[in-house]
Amino acid sequence: MSDSNIPDPNTSGAPVPPRPPLPDSGAAGPSAAGPSAAGPQASGAPHAGGGWFSHGSQASGQHAPGTSFSGQPTAPQPDAHAPRAAEAKVGSGKIVAVLVAAAIVGAVSGLGGAAIGNDMFAANSSTSVSRGSTTVTVNDPDNVNQTTGIAAKTLPSVVTISATSSDGGGTGSGVILSSDGYVVTNTHVVTLDGASSDAALRVTTSDGRVYDAKIVGTDPIYDLAVIKLTGASELTPITFADSSKLNVGDTTVAVGAPLGLSNTVTTGIVSALNRSIQIASSAVPDSGEQQDQGQNGESPFQFDFGQGQERGSGSSGTISIAVIQTDAAINPGNSGGALVDDTGDLIGINVAIATAGGGSSSSSEAGSIGVGFSIPSNIVKRVTDEIIADGSASHGLLGAMVGNAADAENSTVAGALISDVTSGGAAAQAGLKAGDVVTEFDGVPVRDATDLTAQVRALAAGAKASLVYVRDGKTQSADVTLGELTE
Repeated sequence: MSDSNIPDPNTSGAPVPPRPPLPDSGAAGPSAAGPSAAGPQASGAPHAGGGWFSHGSQASGQHAPGTSFSGQPTAPQPDAHAPRAAEAKVGSGKIVAVLVAAAIVGAVSGLGGAAIGNDMFAANSSTSVSRGSTTVTVNDPDNVNQTTGIAAKTLPSVVTISATSSDGGGTGSGVILSSDGYVVTNTHVVTLDGASSDAALRVTTSDGRVYDAKIVGTDPIYDLAVIKLTGASELTPITFADSSKLNVGDTTVAVGAPLGLSNTVTTGIVSALNRSIQIASSAVPDSGEQQDQGQNGESPFQFDFGQGQERGSGSSGTISIAVIQTDAAINPGNSGGALVDDTGDLIGINVAIATAGGGSSSSSEAGSIGVGFSIPSNIVKRVTDEIIADGSASHGLLGAMVGNAADAENSTVAGALISDVTSGGAAAQAGLKAGDVVTEFDGVPVRDATDLTAQVRALAAGAKASLVYVRDGKTQSADVTLGELTE
């Protein structure tokens, strides 16, 4: 399809006039906003990243400086914008890339975004950045903002997943890990929360391609799973950010398919870090390492189940996971989707929501109250790498029974109270004893048993960590080598 035949979604279907050629920035490497697409764009072959020059209109081979891909002379870039444009060549196509750069420049300095938007979209005041059905609509190019650029970069890397079995079905989201079709999502999405081990999976990319998929491996301990799309190629993998460098207040953008509404974008901030939540899961048995705290009622934290999805029956255990808390709207069906930062890089995989009415609300009644949770990207990276390599991921084991220190009689400090240690286990070898209260693990504050369990499980079996504990009113530290959790 030529550029001039791309329909404008905001008109009656009349073709959009041809865009002027994009000046050559001369960039030869990855951009500041993310890596360039893997490999050159072949002439005549659509590229999964999107952008108008992904439809075969870009000639193969090199072109002379100062000329467009069609061979026509171009005006030189103004000095103020040339470095930005040179940095902005990303895999979503040059126009999307410049939009990303323009939005970020505009957000930081108040300049650049509108100017570049005017130049790019002067041919039509209502336009869209698209490939197939991937669309970021721009109705007011004078006011293109940062979120528009983030969405344009992220959408090609997020998919919608439909899981069906004889017991029911539901929808969720996923994030592309590789150009040949590895996708990360949640275990509860592909197993219908443990109700099915062989659900039929159909995956739709943001540009409308549909694939069958098979499960590569599931990790119910951290509710992550990797699937592989059959026959996929030229997909756009997400770029990972370092989640350990996040600050409370950082911008977040959630992308996924809440209620089956694919390509949905919501914004917010990082509300809290080093948060831990405990969720009932039918996909995992009770490990026995964390004591029952005797809480009344159900947990207010739930998997954000997709449209039509039913919970697995006979829940036999709970999982404790470390999460990023965000107020970006996360709703049923966002599970497995992306939480990205202000450059469009992955900081988390959306996994759960809190509901104002507690656990009694059905999935159809639950909705965003501004308290959503995502698994940090550093944990996602470790777990998915292990699943792709070995079919499963390992998790640390402390070898101790723990409870909430604040609930204990005469307690003076919050933390994880050790009530028993396993002979020969990691805790025993580190010198921990019953009565010790762990207040920090691997540099992260520990306020209760869920915090400790989540942080231990976040690490691989055999990992080394330091911890701080209180014994007889005195603060001490120890190094521990974790064992391996087995089901």
